[in-house]
Amino acid sequence: MAATRLDEIDRKILAELQADGRMTNVELAKRVGISAPPCLRRVRTLEEAGYIRGYHADVNPRELGFEVAVFAMVRLHSQAESDLSAFEARCRAWPLVRECHMLNGEIDFILKCVSPDLSTFQSFLTGQLTAADNVASVKTSLVIRCAKDEPGVPFDVLEDRLKRLG
Repeated sequence: MAATRLDEIDRKILAELQADGRMTNVELAKRVGISAPPCLRRVRTLEEAGYIRGYHADVNPRELGFEVAVFAMVRLHSQAESDLSAFEARCRAWPLVRECHMLNGEIDFILKCVSPDLSTFQSFLTGQLTAADNVASVKTSLVIRCAKDEPGVPFDVLEDRLKRLG
């Protein structure tokens, strides 16, 4: 189901849940202007269709002792699909790797990693990441500070686009 197939109520539900996934169904229904039973049915439909992938707490890594965040740009020797898939599977198994994105261009993957300290990250970098099969090179950039970390999508941009198209 494409975004254009969602009606305005569905998009409002998604925007509200993206902002606060813990609100009650009654509060959500009130915010989007429908009664609670059809609201709950719509949420379940959005979940089943894959628009809602899950509900998560936004935890503060630094408060939990993860003082270091690093972006690692990885080049592979081979970009054969089997080699790409093998690297992705390996990334999913590494706890310090929190995000893994395949790119086009000179860099094959960018990884977002967190670590309690630099020595733990360095051990991961030299003992696992650079030593992994098919890894040609790794360049890292230490995060100094984060100016914006906003998950999800900008629903106001989506609504503007749909008004222009429709």
